Amino acid sequence: MPFTPRDLMRLGLTAALLGSTSVAACGNENNTAPADSESSAVSGDQSEETSPASTSTEPAFAGEGEGGEGEGGEMGAMSTGELPIEKRLAFMRGHVEAGLALYRAGAPEQAAPHLLHPVSETHAAEREGLDDIGFKGDLFVGISDALEEGTASSEIEGQLSEAEENLAMMADTVGGDTADILNYLLDTTLAEYRIGVVDGEIVNAGEYQDAFGFVVVAQDYVGDLEGDAGEAVRTELEALQAMWPEAPLADSEPTPVDEIASQISRVQLELSAVR
Repeated sequence: MPFTPRDLMRLGLTAALLGSTSVAACGNENNTAPADSESSAVSGDQSEETSPASTSTEPAFAGEGEGGEGEGGEMGAMSTGELPIEKRLAFMRGHVEAGLALYRAGAPEQAAPHLLHPVSETHAAEREGLDDIGFKGDLFVGISDALEEGTASSEIEGQLSEAEENLAMMADTVGGDTADILNYLLDTTLAEYRIGVVDGEIVNAGEYQDAFGFVVVAQDYVGDLEGDAGEAVRTELEALQAMWPEAPLADSEPTPVDEIASQISRVQLELSAVR
């Protein structure tokens, strides 16, 4: 029987940080399919929560978009741990932004798997090189401890903001081609959303939430684009983010997949004009 976030909280987030494969927040690093679920690690295998064909009547809460570690433009070609550092960091930031939005919305159990991502032992390869550029792992451990203890997000808002700032600082440090990173995030968004939403229903809340997180992160990268072309990308990206509620809770009413896909195409069309 698959674990729920309540099971995860009960077993202890700290244990997950120490590398327990039964409660880690990550999927199979070698999985090349565009499936991406917390539950694949929580249960130790590919559970029904990674599949839109799940017979469960409830949306899967587990999942931070990790089972398909080679997502977006690289999907099926390599694991996330094999991506260049700038894309690995963008991927990690997406999970964190999803978790922070959920935590701030008063849904710590839904936030927990996403916020475990930066310090999960399953993602050691994904973090390679980040310590050298200032990754504050202890900060994320502290946030996870706060989640486990039931601390309200308002009580540690300073730490949450510091976590966002730490990831943004590293992104500035590693650089990379902005348009390439944005296309990666947008491709990954669509892949995650297709898993999370099927026939107008959220069947995997984790993937639905991660897709939101990637769009939030894209909003930061798009600030680097200049001129009218950059402004056009920002406009279309804002319209894309508006297709989620302020916080992507598991009981949200999702935008149809084809509308998300169409809007992503609009963003990428404008992005193609950026020089």
